[in-house]
Amino acid sequence: MAVFLLTAGVKAGMKVGFIGLGLMGKPMARRLLRAGYDLTVHNRSRPPVDELAREGAKPAWSPREVAERVDLVITMVPDSPDVEKVLFGEKGVIEGARPGLIVMDMSTISPIATREFAARLAERGVEMLDAPVSGGTIGAEQGTLTIMVGGKREVFEKVKPVLEVLGKKVTYM
Repeated sequence: MAVFLLTAGVKAGMKVGFIGLGLMGKPMARRLLRAGYDLTVHNRSRPPVDELAREGAKPAWSPREVAERVDLVITMVPDSPDVEKVLFGEKGVIEGARPGLIVMDMSTISPIATREFAARLAERGVEMLDAPVSGGTIGAEQGTLTIMVGGKREVFEKVKPVLEVLGKKVTYM
């Protein structure tokens, strides 16, 4: 499962958090790290967190801890229930959220669930973008993903530099 979180970081004045370091998430997180972003990472299993920490990422023990440290949370997990658990479960993102935090889900999940999650986050002053990707693990490794982004235009513009590290074609929907 993968979630990315962003705030004022090394490269672009924005700190990034990534939750979900699986086949897609780990290479995506690594690209952000190599691009110079201040990156905090979390995953259900510890080995990918430790691997990226050796490369300079900051490890976190929970999604809540990631949210407490960053301005953008990016999730990259298998399905709707996984995103819900990362966002709203015990020690979830919502527990560390504050107004102005951005959550960007890059998983491919139910649009109905996405709208529900966005509404629940909005109650806490948190913005959400839906940004599913296409291109597989090779695209994640090479930064050639196709990314389709839905949400408020001004929020999209804030995170666009991060998206351009991850994808060759970034389209605002």
